[in-house]
Amino acid sequence: MHHRLHHVDGLKVIASQLIVLHHFAAYGPLSDTLALAAPDLTAWLFEYARMAVQVFLVIGGYFAASALAPHGRLQRQAPWKLVIKRYLRLAPPYLVALVLVGLCSAAVSPWLVADFLPEPPTVWQVLAHVFLLNQVLDVPSLSVGTWYVAIDFQLYAMTALLLWGAHRRGRWLVGVMMVTSLFFFNQFESIDMWAPYFYGAYGMGAAAWWAGHSRHARTWLVVLAVIGLVALLLNFRLRIAVALVTALVLGWGRWQINKPNHKTWLSARFAPWLRVSGRIAYALFLTHFAVWILANALWSNMGSTSALYAAAISICAWFACLGLAFVFERYVERPLALWRPHF
Repeated sequence: MHHRLHHVDGLKVIASQLIVLHHFAAYGPLSDTLALAAPDLTAWLFEYARMAVQVFLVIGGYFAASALAPHGRLQRQAPWKLVIKRYLRLAPPYLVALVLVGLCSAAVSPWLVADFLPEPPTVWQVLAHVFLLNQVLDVPSLSVGTWYVAIDFQLYAMTALLLWGAHRRGRWLVGVMMVTSLFFFNQFESIDMWAPYFYGAYGMGAAAWWAGHSRHARTWLVVLAVIGLVALLLNFRLRIAVALVTALVLGWGRWQINKPNHKTWLSARFAPWLRVSGRIAYALFLTHFAVWILANALWSNMGSTSALYAAAISICAWFACLGLAFVFERYVERPLALWRPHF
């Protein structure tokens, strides 16, 4: 039933909007004007709104567990097939979005000179992005957030291999990798182009799914909370705190849903909006930078320094991002999903 995903959709909506606002506060002459007009707000968005990425990492692990091993064991399918399916889910809309960003950048280049605009791509850059290796190969990004798509793919592939390698004890191996990341790998930012650095958050998402489905859900959620709190006591990282809270919310929500007397907390009128907003989160993540490039070009050519005008353009750009995401999900992402091979 649709209400069963309300808690997930709610987190996706909040996180996706924060990421958009973070990029609004980080790139272009518009962000410079907004920083002068509202320094505290833009500083907060720049420094802390990016933590919303942790929400998506946890949700990614949550859904990976539900798809790959809903009861703790890998479904009967070769891991390489699962990895290919994940690539075909992520990459086609991502590559279309990169083309869109590139076209917008090229269109405004005669009127806007700025460091945040991507340069015309080389063949090497294109190939690195196609194979989701641009961060590993230290290739300049063609858009914001490309690192996340690559890391999501790595994390999914690693989870599939862990579940396949351990067979009956797959979820325990995922748990070991989660703990190892929290207490070791995640403390070295020099390896943030590799999945182990982020596996603490991703693994907590998977653990939240399995804990929520367990007959001892309360106990396993307490265990998850204790592991996360110990990791934070030893070395506090805000990103891990955000991931832990997200995982506990997801696990608690799944536990409540499994109760026979569970009732939705949303009205019938509000629920469809939340469901649609959650569904377009990936499209919004992929396409909002194209809109922000155009908004900055418009602002740059207005020759104005008015904070009011800058705020008005930013708000219009925000709504335009939502509209474009809806169109992109409906006419690009969804049709591309239908073209994926079934094997």
